[in-house]
Amino acid sequence: MKNRIRDYVAAVLGICLLVGADQWTKWLAVTYLKGKDPLVVVEGILEFYYYENRGAAFGTMQGMQILFYIITPVILALVAWFFTRLPREKRFWPFRIFSVVLAAGAVGNFIDRIVHQYVIDFIYVVWIDFPIFNVADCYITVSAIFLIILYLFYYKDADMERIFPSKKKKHQEEE
Repeated sequence: MKNRIRDYVAAVLGICLLVGADQWTKWLAVTYLKGKDPLVVVEGILEFYYYENRGAAFGTMQGMQILFYIITPVILALVAWFFTRLPREKRFWPFRIFSVVLAAGAVGNFIDRIVHQYVIDFIYVVWIDFPIFNVADCYITVSAIFLIILYLFYYKDADMERIFPSKKKKHQEEE
């Protein structure tokens, strides 16, 4: 039990550190970019550009704030539930780490929605004309991709059975 509590404390601290980094970069964007011309980092490739996003990731679903107030706590509850089911073995650390990163991204953008009624975006990849995004969006996107890759290619059925025991198997064990 003591080790589990230590895992949860480490996860919460990790989330706090990542959210802090996200909020700090957004503060920098407000302080140095708002109302100014874009900051060209690499000509034709990367710019920092202040944008108030009232939608979802990468500018989709504009003006649907109420949906995000409902979905974000649900996603965080699911991530927490998943995290608590993970075995403590080293093999499951990637799932643990990317769960923490995903939660941090959700919390970072949720804070913006509550405080500002929009999310502060500022990273613009010019060469592919990608929608403007922020550090929390990076957390969410990268962790979701890695969680899917881990699920599809790294973890085996036996690993997933340990996380999510099937009712069929439980029923067979009871007989």
